[in-house]
Amino acid sequence: MEGPANIIVLSGLLIGLVYGAVGLLSGFCMLSSLRGWWAEGDGRLVRTYALAIGVAVASTQLLAAAGLVDLGKSIYLQPSFSVPLMFFGGLLFGYGMVMSNGCGSRALVLLGRGNLRSFVVVIVLGIFAMMTLKGLIAPARIAMVQASQTTTTVNSVPALLSAFGLSEITARMLAASAVSAALIIFAFAHAPFRKSPGQVAAGLVIGLLVAGGWFASGYLGADDFNPTPVVSLTFIAPIADALQYVMLSTGSTLNFGIATVGGVLAGSLITALATGRFHLEGYQSPRHMLRSASGAALMGAGGVMAFGCSIGQGLSGFSTLALASLIAVAGILIGTALGLRGALRVRPLATA
Repeated sequence: MEGPANIIVLSGLLIGLVYGAVGLLSGFCMLSSLRGWWAEGDGRLVRTYALAIGVAVASTQLLAAAGLVDLGKSIYLQPSFSVPLMFFGGLLFGYGMVMSNGCGSRALVLLGRGNLRSFVVVIVLGIFAMMTLKGLIAPARIAMVQASQTTTTVNSVPALLSAFGLSEITARMLAASAVSAALIIFAFAHAPFRKSPGQVAAGLVIGLLVAGGWFASGYLGADDFNPTPVVSLTFIAPIADALQYVMLSTGSTLNFGIATVGGVLAGSLITALATGRFHLEGYQSPRHMLRSASGAALMGAGGVMAFGCSIGQGLSGFSTLALASLIAVAGILIGTALGLRGALRVRPLATA
């Protein structure tokens, strides 16, 4: 690898190491956040998530306004996208996340801690993501995209404001200020959250990691002669790429996503060993394994359709203020709600 590519890979590894450590210590997870808020009345974790999004939006939009990162090169701000497929993919991902009791990033963190259930989730998720990207499911996905995609020049909240006559910078800063302020106020309005310095720190750090990913791939590693994707934290396609890399590394090259996956595993493992949290866990029963693997399959396929997961769209995509990301996140939230409440909720398994 040449210089800029090395920078991107090393940045991905470092960001992954920090995310793995913080994720293990704080319990950072969209599913845990929503379950605690909706079912248990504990709003601290959801405030951590809100703070992370608010910080990610503010810092990412500052980078874009300063001309340091061209977010238009990311997958989230493409002129053509399929609204129905992104929403449907989000639904599948959200429901699958409940079935597997955690998203892809959470599975990586727990795997580093010795959770063997997460090993199954990571493997199945990666296989189904690759099947949907390039394998047996790919033709159906491509056909659905071609039948339903929309092309628009207004693909983000700042672009929407610019259509009313505001300058690009003004529209960007206005949108970023309104969204990030609302999220940060929501987080700190909760007294128990304010009294949880670990959760506050986790939200701040993870939000900054998202901006760090954009800065590393869009500025530090930028190379006009060998352009690389402008990316940040996301885990569906990177888990699939990482599985492929460990099996077929000859002729393949490391990238930001693969390095991030490795970093999260390593960061969680090191932290678990250092704090005495490492211990092996397995499934309660065959039914437990089947449900978990089925949820992982839904997350892998749905995450590809939605162009991201609860981190890829919920944090990185959201930080670009892309309209497509808002659609995907809506699907993820509704899918999670269906899994947690109502007639379709995923019911607890009987103890083996």
